[in-house]
Amino acid sequence: MSARTGTAPTVLYVRFHPPGGEPEPADYEVLLDLLEAITPVVQALPPDAALLDISGALPYFHTDPAGLAAMIRARALATHSTDTTSAAAPNPLLAQLAARTQPAGDLRVLTGQQVAAFLAPLPPTALPGIGPAAAHTLAQLGLTTLGLIAAAPLPTLQRALGTGPGTRLHQHARGIDPTSVVPARPEPAITAEHHFPADELDPDRQRAALLHLAHQLGTALRARGQVAGTLTLTVRYADRTTTTRTRRPAQPTDHTPDLTGTAYRLHHSLGLQRARVRTLLLRAGELAPADTAHRQLTLDPAPDLARRHEAAADRARHRFGHRAVTPASLLPPPPHGRWENSPARERAAPSSWEPDHQLQ
Repeated sequence: MSARTGTAPTVLYVRFHPPGGEPEPADYEVLLDLLEAITPVVQALPPDAALLDISGALPYFHTDPAGLAAMIRARALATHSTDTTSAAAPNPLLAQLAARTQPAGDLRVLTGQQVAAFLAPLPPTALPGIGPAAAHTLAQLGLTTLGLIAAAPLPTLQRALGTGPGTRLHQHARGIDPTSVVPARPEPAITAEHHFPADELDPDRQRAALLHLAHQLGTALRARGQVAGTLTLTVRYADRTTTTRTRRPAQPTDHTPDLTGTAYRLHHSLGLQRARVRTLLLRAGELAPADTAHRQLTLDPAPDLARRHEAAADRARHRFGHRAVTPASLLPPPPHGRWENSPARERAAPSSWEPDHQLQ
């Protein structure tokens, strides 16, 4: 039976847990090499996970999914001091869902006979593509779990979410995933990540983090002489579930305002409202040399002026440090409610809002 329609667990999901948190891009590539020594059918899921089609590896190593996962964990610990979380299931969707709440070092094996009972109590947001806004729409119909959604008529879901999304939800709620593991390495990308110190419900604080991350990506892209064709936002919630959305800017860009605007639109499209956000990850993909990018001609001098200001800010950051030029909205509030034209503002700039971010 294939990984898409069978009941045997022939897909293995592996997440890496290096000592310092998420693996660096170079370390992640080495860990993928470790997986490809088990099976050549490895699909990278940056920044720290992968899917494996193990249908051929099981008879080759004369073992079962649990034995194969234990072998991978032992090799990762011995050679890279990196623990793993694993889940085996009949298809990629179920493998990822089975691993979503597993702690480091754990393994879960999900067979086809267990799928309905496993999915039934899960919230719809456990599925990819279902964010808080879609979940709210479903809740208004009384569909608060995947078990209820699986029992709902297909036309009801299509009317609520649209034909395509409704059909996809109808399949996923039953554990049906038409995709298979596709061998793929991560494309070149730059990633900036912010970890909130506590569950963050304030959308303004989330947007402030996105602003800072977009500035980090823009500065890095210009320093490397590259532009980004896509921007991807990944939101990790307090319950360890994630939502990912990708959007293309109007044209490949390294311009911070373009990146910021795209990040804000991605954030708004998720309809997070009061979601408990733990981590925001912003990823610039489809990188290309900046000198090959086409810019829309315009009679408006403002874009060129903004780019000259941006270049001057980059030179200041390069010479005096990354906090030399900071967006005004990220400065701490002034002591008396508003800024005055005085040295006090200059002294306050170095203590500007500093998120817990990482740039890769």
